[in-house]
Amino acid sequence: MSFRENYREAVAGRANVADTSELLAYYDEIERHHAGALWTVANKIEPWEPASSSAPMLWQYDALRPHVLRSLELVTPEEAGRRVVYLANSGRRDVTAAVGWLYSGLQVMAPGECASSHRHSASALRFIMEGTGAFTNVDGHKMTLSANDFVLTPNGTWHEHGVEADGAICIWQDGLDIPLMNALEANFYEVHPDLKQPIIFPIDDSTASWGSAALKPAGEHGPKRYSPLLKYEWERTYDALQAFARVSDGSPFDGIHMDYINPETGGAVMLTLGASMQMLRPGEHTHAHREVGSFVYQCAKGSGFSIVNGKRLDWKERDIFCVPAWMWHEHANASVTEDACLFCFHDLPVMKALGLYRAEGLAENGGRQPVLS
Repeated sequence: MSFRENYREAVAGRANVADTSELLAYYDEIERHHAGALWTVANKIEPWEPASSSAPMLWQYDALRPHVLRSLELVTPEEAGRRVVYLANSGRRDVTAAVGWLYSGLQVMAPGECASSHRHSASALRFIMEGTGAFTNVDGHKMTLSANDFVLTPNGTWHEHGVEADGAICIWQDGLDIPLMNALEANFYEVHPDLKQPIIFPIDDSTASWGSAALKPAGEHGPKRYSPLLKYEWERTYDALQAFARVSDGSPFDGIHMDYINPETGGAVMLTLGASMQMLRPGEHTHAHREVGSFVYQCAKGSGFSIVNGKRLDWKERDIFCVPAWMWHEHANASVTEDACLFCFHDLPVMKALGLYRAEGLAENGGRQPVLS
């Protein structure tokens, strides 16, 4: 190898240094001083491109649901703090992540139950999967929740969740950036001194005030660090997707794709977590692309499959799957008569704020991946 090639390999994170006895002794010597030679780890810490340790994974709701319900018999919300079955990525078990620096879990509550009010540094969101009578109280704003509703519990806000006494058992997906907060060594958790917080505002005032497209309350000043619209209702979301589909061909990579936004700023719903809903029209199969960012998907309607780095993941309503950073992915609707909808939460606000976001489409093979497994 020429000097020029050696230099290019070294500076790009591909050191080409032989392990001589003298070098090995040198490594041992500097290790005793809690130091090391960069060229021995450059290949790991400076890759040519993002190399996620996460694996593309699918969690089937039908398989998990009995175990989630079983936890009702085993622990109370008071004992558990939060009665949740978390989703573990095979490549991220050391940080309890579903993918990348994102956490996901399935929380279950019975009628009449309410978890203690608490707050934390992590930003959180909920996507309701089944049941009736669910509610969330965020800093005194109580919201009633139904299937496929999306609700925010921003970082630093007091919040509690429960199910009304006349409701039915409820299950929802929790999404948080807990692994990111822990990686930054910035995580705090606090239980409300009274365990419960008062309801200060009219029920569902957030949606009544901020839920009308293109309109906001006059005289509102000083945008918060998160969306004042804390609940995004499924009916309005689905109506918006259908309306958009009537006037747009959509994205070749994501179909009819819409972001949940902060209505004050037009930006992401929270500083570190974003969310979207996409609709795949009957028989639609998108082109493959990849992005710097991690994604957790949940099927809200219909059925289909996604191909993530050559791995086919077949999903149906309420199934959850993930797409790790910089992995090719494409989606397909299995039905030729009905549309399919995918909810997604992700860490793109972080990637964009830090100037790290990048995306590209697959040019070969008509934008489709070969299925390897």
